[in-house]
Formats: sequence, structure tokens, C-alpha cells
Amino acid sequence: MASPIQYYLETENGFLNINSCLEKQLTLQHTGSQCLQCSLERPIFRLGFCQRCFFDSPAAGEWIMRPELSKAHLGQADRDLAYEAEVQLQPHIVYLALSSHIKVGVTRKSQVPTRWIDQGAHQAIALLEVPNRYLAGLGEVALKAHFTDKTNWRKMLQKPTENIDWEEERNKALDGLPNDLKPYIVHDSTEKITLDFPVHQYPEKVTSLNLEKTPFFEGQLVGIKGQYWIFEDQTVFNVRGNEGQKIALTIA
Repeated sequence: MASPIQYYLETENGFLNINSCLEKQLTLQHTGSQCLQCSLERPIFRLGFCQRCFFDSPAAGEWIMRPELSKAHLGQADRDLAYEAEVQLQPHIVYLALSSHIKVGVTRKSQVPTRWIDQGAHQAIALLEVPNRYLAGLGEVALKAHFTDKTNWRKMLQKPTENIDWEEERNKALDGLPNDLKPYIVHDSTEKITLDFPVHQYPEKVTSLNLEKTPFFEGQLVGIKGQYWIFEDQTVFNVRGNEGQKIALTIA
């Protein structure tokens, strides 16, 4: 894994290395929207989907955010069993991550460490490796009694200050697991993973860029953390949160 993390943006002309844009002046012009599912130029409702696709697409099912609702292991469909089985019936990791603060989360094993990078977690540790998303969801639900599953994105974007005793936190998490999940405890890789984000300047007071209110923005890029671009004037742009939005990007 590269240090610092290398970020790439897929554009109409190929992939752009965003790290190479640090300390440069960027112009963002909002030019419209396009649903990630149907590709029609419709307003984005949520997760990059128009309203119709959000309620129809299996990629937006409730089990995405609440893995304990997964049903593919029972052969039961939510919206599309073939899609759901492909995603749900593969190894998943239950983890602790330090972003704004320590939190519990779930991701597919194939998405480690990408998921932690997306969350802006500068440290993380795997707790369980289970064979499907449903079991991962049960582990997460059990650990929510001891850890939050939410990230304070404003605090995450500011300079990290919290020190964690990872051995103590890991032991607390493992003690909070039901016995039927303890056979899935990760024993061979218990060291924390440390991630190095390309941030030259952390914001002290975060201002979020809203493309609907500010369709034209210009600023100097000084950092990239999680899903966010950080600009010198302390404006931040959530790239993932604006999926489906069409933008003309100019680099000076």
C-alpha cells in the first residue's frame, strides 16, 4: 500500500491521479446530473441514483447499510437474489477503525483497506472474518452496545489527536461478542493498520461545498482524506457524496 495513499478519479478521458493536483488551483463547475443505474439525466435522489432506481436497484437495498438484514444465505431475495448472493455470500470483516473516533464497521474482505481509506480512518484493526454479510451484521449489532458505528465527518477531516490503546479496545470488543461468533475471531493478524493520507493542511473549521447552492467553485487543493477534497480556504468537497453529479474540472 502506497504511503501516502494515492487517489485516482475516473473521468471521461481516463484516470486522473488527484495527488498530482495538490497545491494546484482547481475549478469545479456543476453541469448537471446522471443516474448511476439508468444513466438518464435525472435529479439524484440518494447514493448516486435517481429516485426510481434508488427504490428498485439491488445496489441500494437496506441490507447495504444494515448487513444484519441480509437474506441471501437463506436463498431469499430482497430485490435481486443473484446480485445479493454475489455480494453477501463472500468473506466479510468486522473491524474497529479510528477516524473521528473509534467505531465498529463491516466490509467485504476484498474491500480491505479500501473501506478504511474511504472512511478517513488513519488506524484500523480486523476483529472477525466471517463467511457472509449476515454474520458480519450480527457481529456489528453486538458491538454497537460498546462502540458507535457512525463517523463525525467534520472531526475526521481535522488533524488526528486521539491515541488509542488498541489491545485494550480489541479485548473489549471480543468480550462483547456472542459465543457463536467467537470461532471467527482473527488471530493471525492482530496488529493495527496505519494509513497515511496526503494532507498538507488540515482545516480548523470545515465548510462543505454544496453544488446546488454553489455550482461554481475555485480553490487550491491542499489535502485528500477519506472521500473528501480539502481546499486551502477550508472548503471540503465530498466526492462520494456527489456521485451522479456531472462536473467540469479544470486544473491550473
